[in-house]
Amino acid sequence: MDEIIKLLDENLEYVSHKIIGDTIFINVVSNREEVICPYCGNPSSKAHSHYKRSFQDLPIQGEKVRVILSNRKMFCCNLDCNHTTFAESFDFLKFKATKTKRLENEIINISMNVSSLTATNILRNSVADVGKSTICNLLKKRYTNH
Repeated sequence: MDEIIKLLDENLEYVSHKIIGDTIFINVVSNREEVICPYCGNPSSKAHSHYKRSFQDLPIQGEKVRVILSNRKMFCCNLDCNHTTFAESFDFLKFKATKTKRLENEIINISMNVSSLTATNILRNSVADVGKSTICNLLKKRYTNH
């Protein structure tokens, strides 16, 4: 399972998993020694706290996937920085997102040629728990930003 998690980000480590219904819940942690402050660019190795961050990813063996990340909030040690703390972030996941970028792309690919209601049914049955409004919002964002 660790190899699958490393496909998301090499800095993640598998902790445990459990299958409930049609969903695999995978617990992961970051193994980074230092995290870069997004505001000033300075590295920090001083953790402030941890919190759980949950998001959906592409299915594995036909089962939906929800990743539970023990995310760190870090202290910024740069006295000139306007922020004293910041949350660890990852390239595969947008700020405050509940779906990975690759899952969002899959949702858009499936939704391109069918109605949002049909796409919702297809996605809920085999890919991820997604509503019609999520599909519409993803399509709007994709095509108003290009």
